[in-house]
Amino acid sequence: MAKNIRRISNYIFLASLLFAGCAGLKQCAYRGVNRDPWQQPEKVIAALQIRPGDHVADLGAGGGYFTFKLANAVGPTGKVYAVDIDREMTDLIAQQAQKDAVGNVATIVAKADDPMLPQAGVDLVFTSNTYHHIGNRVAYFADLRKYLRPGGKIAIIDFDRRAWIEGLLRHYTPSDFIKREMEQAGYVLRHELEFLDRQSFMIFTLKP
Repeated sequence: MAKNIRRISNYIFLASLLFAGCAGLKQCAYRGVNRDPWQQPEKVIAALQIRPGDHVADLGAGGGYFTFKLANAVGPTGKVYAVDIDREMTDLIAQQAQKDAVGNVATIVAKADDPMLPQAGVDLVFTSNTYHHIGNRVAYFADLRKYLRPGGKIAIIDFDRRAWIEGLLRHYTPSDFIKREMEQAGYVLRHELEFLDRQSFMIFTLKP
């Protein structure tokens, strides 16, 4: 019960930050409060099996919670594209990258129906807690295939039915919906990881 009360308090706090409208406060809200224990970012990054030199798109980068972790994984010869439709967030990520002298992060202000990735493509599209915000997902991810390099992957983390607060706010997608939609978009499920306690975590590749 105490754990749930703390989660409710965190969501009230995050909601108040989002409604405040200040970019810095909104970035804090996107990153989350006490997120590391349940998000387990180190295990997530390890599961992605990123190689030095890879090009990765952080789709729906928000406040950059995963962006700089991904940048560390790809190394100085790799590239991470922090993609978001919110210019305030991409501007803040760019400022942080400049401040911290992180040279392998680039920001992209996306369209709602197109991530606007470079034509050279990426090895991995990673998205966390964003899938449920995307409209017409089958068409979106079908079109996204043009941005994947040979052997490229799409990793999707999203809240599922176990996340009851997110469920009340409709900020979740049942895992069977994701599987069905991604299959319709032309992908095959390669890995389903189960170590996150309120989110599904699946990795897809293009159908042969």
